[in-house]
Amino acid sequence: MGNNAGMKNMALAILLSALSVGVANAVDIPELHGFLEEAFAPRFGEDNTAHRQFNMAEGRLQLKTKYYVKGDNILADWQTVLTAKADLVLDMYYGGKVVTDLRELNAVMTPMDIMDLKIGRQVLTWGTGDYLFLNDLFPKDYESFFIGRDDEYLKAPSDALRVMLYPEWFNVDVAIIPFFRPNILPDGQRVSFFDSFQGGIAGRNSHRTLDEPARQFRNFIYAGRIYRNFSSYEAALYYYRGFDPSPRSYKDEAAMELFYERLDAYGASVRGPVMGGIGNAEVSYYYSPQDNAGKIRTVQNSMVKYLVGYEKDMGGDLRISAQYYLEETLDYDEYRKALLPNDYRWDEFRHTITGRITKLLANQTVKLSLFTFFSPSDLDVYTRPSITWNATDSWTLTIGANLPWGKDPWTDFGSDQKNKNVYVRLRYSF
Repeated sequence: MGNNAGMKNMALAILLSALSVGVANAVDIPELHGFLEEAFAPRFGEDNTAHRQFNMAEGRLQLKTKYYVKGDNILADWQTVLTAKADLVLDMYYGGKVVTDLRELNAVMTPMDIMDLKIGRQVLTWGTGDYLFLNDLFPKDYESFFIGRDDEYLKAPSDALRVMLYPEWFNVDVAIIPFFRPNILPDGQRVSFFDSFQGGIAGRNSHRTLDEPARQFRNFIYAGRIYRNFSSYEAALYYYRGFDPSPRSYKDEAAMELFYERLDAYGASVRGPVMGGIGNAEVSYYYSPQDNAGKIRTVQNSMVKYLVGYEKDMGGDLRISAQYYLEETLDYDEYRKALLPNDYRWDEFRHTITGRITKLLANQTVKLSLFTFFSPSDLDVYTRPSITWNATDSWTLTIGANLPWGKDPWTDFGSDQKNKNVYVRLRYSF
């Protein structure tokens, strides 16, 4: 779509939203809400991405609405609610390209007293981690995370059927996802990354390809959670059968082709009050069916991931939290034996510590936030400071930064060390 057509679409969408908000109170039609946002993220660091001066320059319009089905029909009897949320983005990083992003389009209904259904596009999430996901294997948009978009965009939507059951003794959540959707990771166009085929940090010079599972019935993804409260503590068990949402295995090294290997995950978590704050613990076992003995050097081994966390309100609108996260690669001796002399070797254990400090000021209209990842095993760090000012009920200004650094280019945050940026977002909500 050309620039002129894109601008016309954006202007038309803005006009329609303004008219809709204006007339919604006068007639019985669903109200539209949303926001307009301008965002810019100048960068510092030399690499081979499309622009060396900035990671993000975009205008965004989000519209969302709900409709409660009425009348003498089964959907009304089931208290059906239709929800739609969509973004229209004028992306100046790609020369004014207009991108539509349908984030939600679903129906929620209650066919039985103990059952809710949610059908359609939706954002799925569970687990206890703060920016760390063990049993939440639903797709994430890490590119948005690294360039400074709102945290809402870290979690990408899925097209799914979600069944929620509430029998007497526990609650059940089941999600069936027909079509696999991977994590959105840096690909070198906007954010550079470590490319093992290039042997270093790559941008547009990366030529790797990613092979996604075919859209077939046997590749449906199933995820489930059983949870209940025990006094003040919530405990949960998790199950996932699908594919690793990040491509960690090699399909054809000569053709520079990676793929998303099969993955089964089994996990548990607990969250509740501890020493005047809130504590959480979570564990997940990742079983790799395509390399269950760890002897295939090109396929990701099975793993166990552990997480403990704690957060506390210190009073005076100050809140602190910390997490310790550990990844353990199983069958590590077999993995080492299978490696070739020039292969990169991943550690058996990877440790990560995180900390978050949040302070509210000026009658809670100003929020200062600092989140830091630090891995003592990888010797890399990623810091995310930000300040958000709610100037009015409608206007919000956010300024922040993404500051990754690492000793080696192949670690999680070392691979992003050339993507340091600051970002500014100005939002008008309606």
